[in-house]
Amino acid sequence: MRVQELLDRKDSQNIYSVSPEASVFEAVTEMVAKNVGAMLVIKNGALVGIITERDYLRLVTVQGRTARDTPVHEVMSRTIVYLTPDTPIDEAMSVMTEKRIRHLPVMDDQTVCGVLSIGDLVKAKAKDHETKIRTLEAYISDDYPGPKTPSA
Repeated sequence: MRVQELLDRKDSQNIYSVSPEASVFEAVTEMVAKNVGAMLVIKNGALVGIITERDYLRLVTVQGRTARDTPVHEVMSRTIVYLTPDTPIDEAMSVMTEKRIRHLPVMDDQTVCGVLSIGDLVKAKAKDHETKIRTLEAYISDDYPGPKTPSA
């Protein structure tokens, strides 16, 4: 399975974003309202960063800043790791695991197509495994509709 297939299956196709000039408080309030753990940071239509719950905890709370007085651009991740629609799901999981990232934008050239979380990937893998298990169970129990090899 590829990333585009997973995006097509997602319940929500919404891409949530915030301006780099917005306060961290505004970004976190939106994350809570939208029930997401990250927001893309968009300036003049271009993706310039991502802000996550972890950024908030690490760079605002721990450093003694206030969320209302800290602009997003001061704490956002500027190095943008992203997926393409053609990226295989297993590769996406590897990237997230190796880089310890829980949210990745999906980009086609300079266009943001969506955002995937580690939860999205785990759900997709679990569903894939469930389908394989059901198919094998049906095969074993003679309910499998496809061809079988005659037994010797």
